[in-house]
Amino acid sequence: MFKKFVLGMVALCFLAGCAAPVRRPATRPTPPPPVVKPFPPPAKRAPSPAVPQPDSPLIRVSDDRLPPFADDMDLESLEAAVEKSLQYYKRAAGKGPVRMDDAWVSVNDLQDSLIALREILRSGEPEEVRQARIRETFDVYQSIGSDGKNTVLFTGYFESRLKGSLQKTEQFRYPVYKTPDDAITVNLGKFGDRYKNEQLIGRVKNGELVPYFSRGEIENQGSLDGRDLELAWVDDRVDLFFMHTQGSGKIELTDGRLLQVGYAFRNGRPFQSISPYLLKMGKITPQENSYREIKKYLKEHPDELPEILGYNENFIFFRVVGEGPVGAIEEVLTPGRSIATDPALFPKGAPAFIRTRKPVLDREGNVESWIPCSRFVVSQDVGGAIKGAGRVDLFCGSGSEAEMLAGSLKEKGELYFLVKKRGNGGSDQRNARK
Repeated sequence: MFKKFVLGMVALCFLAGCAAPVRRPATRPTPPPPVVKPFPPPAKRAPSPAVPQPDSPLIRVSDDRLPPFADDMDLESLEAAVEKSLQYYKRAAGKGPVRMDDAWVSVNDLQDSLIALREILRSGEPEEVRQARIRETFDVYQSIGSDGKNTVLFTGYFESRLKGSLQKTEQFRYPVYKTPDDAITVNLGKFGDRYKNEQLIGRVKNGELVPYFSRGEIENQGSLDGRDLELAWVDDRVDLFFMHTQGSGKIELTDGRLLQVGYAFRNGRPFQSISPYLLKMGKITPQENSYREIKKYLKEHPDELPEILGYNENFIFFRVVGEGPVGAIEEVLTPGRSIATDPALFPKGAPAFIRTRKPVLDREGNVESWIPCSRFVVSQDVGGAIKGAGRVDLFCGSGSEAEMLAGSLKEKGELYFLVKKRGNGGSDQRNARK
């Protein structure tokens, strides 16, 4: 109780600009940081034209504009994903409704929607009958996308696999950190409606809240050294960096055991893709701007890693989990069925439908062709770079094939959410809370 009071006062003082100094015991001096080249200033971009935004990022689709609900995957995988969301909703029964167009949709509505969709797809009826039942049973809401014209960018992510040890050695010298106890979260919405859904992450220094250590400060300057925060040590800094961007991984220990780690916390710094930086610095060409080529460059230039990786100040802390990878709904993700979306806009656990394209890869991971991709999915995860109505990240699975698929996927498409119609002809009561 006392800790909560202190944290609240710290945040209040930070916002009000009236923080009183706090004396802290002297800490041991840290060694001077290595010399790292300064980052070039970000390129100035012309402001994008404003796009009028409706009250909701989801607009109900009229019956004559519904897409064909064709699914290119097996039913078993969808049933597994649906079951995970149902388990989540059992625990989240007290959560409030979410806005979809002119309707308010409750957790019970979403539960009913998952069950209804599963029953229709299990029925074994002819395809045209199932299509008709889906159209009759559900209200369908489409994302307005990043441009207000329904354009959604689809990318992929995967579960990393690394080699590691529970002890630091000459081979295993890159730490996987758990959450530090001095990382503080401030929910600004508690200080006024204008800060709703805004959050700060920082630490207390000399009585005021300051940003938490950046990636460069942690990895290059040892800001967390000597605090016993290491869950494990791995042998490859590049693979560890990409485990940060993916949010989970399996670490194969020296005794053959697998240590499953998942996302626990972040340092609050903004995510910055290293791709534009590499292009700007002339380290890769536009033709080499792919996950595989970027990873290859990083592996071949270890001396440049402090500079390049430090460009992305965002840093992830991990936790040990029993099985995984675990999504934002605290359930294991299903390859090809689980997607990450912006939780500020779209409901966690909800059934959805996507239409985009997917790559056909050869054995070396080269893209041979692109084919249509449409399937039912479930919104079960979040991501640091997945913000706004125009971004979706598709979980591709674990292993090298999943890594190649995820690294190749970057396509525009469409995102829909399905909500079972109620007795009044629509999901929930329209305008009930306007």
